[in-house]
Amino acid sequence: MDHAGDSVRLFGVTLIGCTPENGRKLLLTLGFAARVFVVGALLRLLLRNAGTVTRSDRVRFWARHAVSILPALLLIAGVISIWFDDPTRLTKALGLVTAGLAFALQRVITATAGCLLILRGKTFNVGDRIVMGGVRGDVIALSFMRTKIMEMGEPPAVDSAAPAMWVHCRQFTGRIVTVTNDEVFDEPVCNFTYHFPYIWEEMRLPIRYPDDRQTAERLLLEAAERHAVTSDRLPQEQLREFDQRYKIRPEDIPPRVYWRLTDNWIELTVRFLAPDHGVREIKDAMSRDILAGLDQAGIDIASATCEITAVPPIQLARAGRS
Repeated sequence: MDHAGDSVRLFGVTLIGCTPENGRKLLLTLGFAARVFVVGALLRLLLRNAGTVTRSDRVRFWARHAVSILPALLLIAGVISIWFDDPTRLTKALGLVTAGLAFALQRVITATAGCLLILRGKTFNVGDRIVMGGVRGDVIALSFMRTKIMEMGEPPAVDSAAPAMWVHCRQFTGRIVTVTNDEVFDEPVCNFTYHFPYIWEEMRLPIRYPDDRQTAERLLLEAAERHAVTSDRLPQEQLREFDQRYKIRPEDIPPRVYWRLTDNWIELTVRFLAPDHGVREIKDAMSRDILAGLDQAGIDIASATCEITAVPPIQLARAGRS
């Protein structure tokens, strides 16, 4: 093994790119990478110990992201500083690498850009209840490429939408669905939680025309006021924020009952405000109270009926006689 100028020769063969300078740079790179690996391991250890102190999911989420990003940035900066001491060489190398990555990793780049849009635009965060890419549920993890969602079901009115659901309510199905972040560029993202952690819900009750409709309406309102969110249960600061930011007035929050006439019954619909989580428990408690009140008042729930207005002539015949 000998050195011919700046090149390294092994058994009379010149090794392309193998120079003493490149060898020193390689050793520096390996040593620097080892130090960065040790720093990353120490940071992850500190984060694991700090996780027992804080209970905030968002603090732990941002800390994990910082610990995963910082070593990568240090490694990239160190490698560039060691190998590309000449700016002209760095420019050429970056041009070639950028062109190759732009062609081969289009979806990866789009997904990373989607992650930046999610974080910078505050589209959602870990713990939020969202609908993204046709998947409904709570965000349990967010990385540069993917978002993991604990899937939930949907009410019967929309449970036929893809993907198919067997849980007919907004409760967890048990499936963890992974969605790539580039979906934020293709479809709207619905957030049930961010800034306004409430949703409006409705319950419909068909009542026969001869029954006591005022009593049925009173039962619906009492059940909603007993179990749903009302103005007197919200802090005044939150009510002022609703008015200033969302133009929601305090008089829009209390439950209301709306009437609709149909061919078979009067449909009473109670509209009320509920938290983004626990809607099924609220509607279950309301349904029990309403049914008990209807039984006590002697009011029946209407069902579909049909009225026979005319009967065609009927002729009976016996064997041998007409």
